[in-house]
Amino acid sequence: MTMAFPDEAVAAVANFRQGSMSSRVHDLLREAIIQLRLRPGNLLSETELARQFGVSRQPVREAFIKLAEAGLVEIRPQRGTFVQLISRREVENARFIREAIEAAFARKAAEAAAPGTTALLRQIIDRQEAARQADDTVEFLRQDEELHRAIAASIGCESAWKLLETLRAQMDRVRFLSFPAATPIDVMIDQHRTITDAIEAGDPDAAERAMRTHLGELLKSLPRIAEAHPDLFVD
Repeated sequence: MTMAFPDEAVAAVANFRQGSMSSRVHDLLREAIIQLRLRPGNLLSETELARQFGVSRQPVREAFIKLAEAGLVEIRPQRGTFVQLISRREVENARFIREAIEAAFARKAAEAAAPGTTALLRQIIDRQEAARQADDTVEFLRQDEELHRAIAASIGCESAWKLLETLRAQMDRVRFLSFPAATPIDVMIDQHRTITDAIEAGDPDAAERAMRTHLGELLKSLPRIAEAHPDLFVD
C-alpha cells in the first residue's frame, strides 16, 4: 500500500535538482516509515510514488536502495519493495550501540561544560514542553532528536552522530509505535533536564549515567510493545 503525501512535500521534491531528488524522496519515505505512516509489511509501488512526486522512477529506485541498506525496506526481485518488519534483535542491538556512543557524548559535553551548550539544550526542552502541551507527538520527538544532535554537535561529533542514523531509524519506529505509553512525556522531559543539569555542572559521571538511564527506557518497554503488535515484529 502506498500512501498519499502532502502537496508541500511533493512540491519540495519537484524543486530539487535531479542529483538531489533521490535524497529528498529518501528523506520523505524514511520519515513516513519511521512515523509508521507507512507500516511494516506495506508494499511500496515505485511507479505510484514516482507519479505522486512528479519524478521519474530512477530517484525512487535510488531511494529504495538507500532505505534497504538502512534495513527499513526489503527489495524482493519480481515481487516488489516492502517496508521491513521491525526486528526486536536489531532494535536491541541498535539501542546498545547508541547508548554506548551517546553516553560518551554526554560525558565529553560535561567535561567541556560550555555555557552555550546548556542554554541551547534548555531552549530545546522548552520547545518539547510546548509540543507536549499542544499534544504534537511528531514535534515532540523531532525536538528529542534535536537535543541529542545538539549534544553531539557541542563537542564536534557531528560525523559520529550521522553514523547513528541507521540505528536511530530502527529505534524510532518503536518509539512512535509506543509513544507515549512506554515512557510518560513528563518523565522524558525530566530525564533531558537531568542530562542538561549534569552537563552544566561539569559532572561527567552524572551526565553519562543520566544518558544511559534515558536511552535504557526503550529496552524496558520493547517486549510489551512487540507483544501488543505481533504483526509488525519479527524474531
